[in-house]
Parts: sequence; C-alpha cells; structure tokens
Amino acid sequence: MSAWIWLVGGVLLSIAEVLGAEFVLLMLGGGALITAGFAAFFPELLWLQVLVFALSSVALVLGLRPMLLRRYYQPSQTRTGIDAIIGSKATVVSTVDADGGQVKIGGEVWSAVSLDGHRALPPGTSVTVVEVRGATAVVIWGA
Repeated sequence: MSAWIWLVGGVLLSIAEVLGAEFVLLMLGGGALITAGFAAFFPELLWLQVLVFALSSVALVLGLRPMLLRRYYQPSQTRTGIDAIIGSKATVVSTVDADGGQVKIGGEVWSAVSLDGHRALPPGTSVTVVEVRGATAVVIWGA
C-alpha cells in the first residue's frame, strides 16, 4: 500500500511542476517515484522509505536540477535589432564614401558611410556592415 502512496505522490508532484517550472517539484516527484519502487520491496520499513525519499530527492535537486536549468534557461542566441545588422552583407545602391551614400541591407535601404573614407564604393559593390551610428551603417569593402 505504501508503494501506491509514494507513486501517487510522485505523479502529483510532477504534475504540480507545471505551475512552478523551477524543477524542484519535479525532483521531489522523482524522489517519490524512486521511493515507490523501494517501498514495493520493503513495504513495512517506513523509516527507511522516508530516508530513501530524502536522499534521492536531495541527490536529484543538487545533481540533476542544475543541468536542467542550464539546458532550458539559456539566453537566446538570436541576434536582433542593430546586433543583427552588424556583420551582415550589403550592396551599395548609391556611391558610398566618407560623406554618405546608400546601401541595401536585407531588402532595406540604409544611409551609409565608408569606414575607409579615401575609397568611394560604386553601386553594386558588396560591402560588410561593421558599425551602426544612429540610422547610418558604417561599411567596409569586401564580401
């Protein structure tokens, strides 16, 4: 009978994890499931069942939980906004030099200046965006 109680407790704790999403209740539910297996063989030793539950739950919280947190709560690797533009390729639309010009970045036309102000970049030249200053892309020659 005690194995069923541990089994139901483990399942309920695992379901309750949906509300918290910190993996603590899931680890406690895992400890209860381990104890349910143990209680199936030793149903009369309640003190030993409680000890197995405590040790397995602590082991899961300290051992498995940190790995799960690292795995599921990583910061996004997707670059957005200006960070997504820096390093991207562009095509010169109107001559770009130290005074200005225009480039097409991912289908959008941007004001641009050349990082190397001595060289004018003619239309059709492939360039790389190295910086964004306000609404102006700073580009260098090269693909």
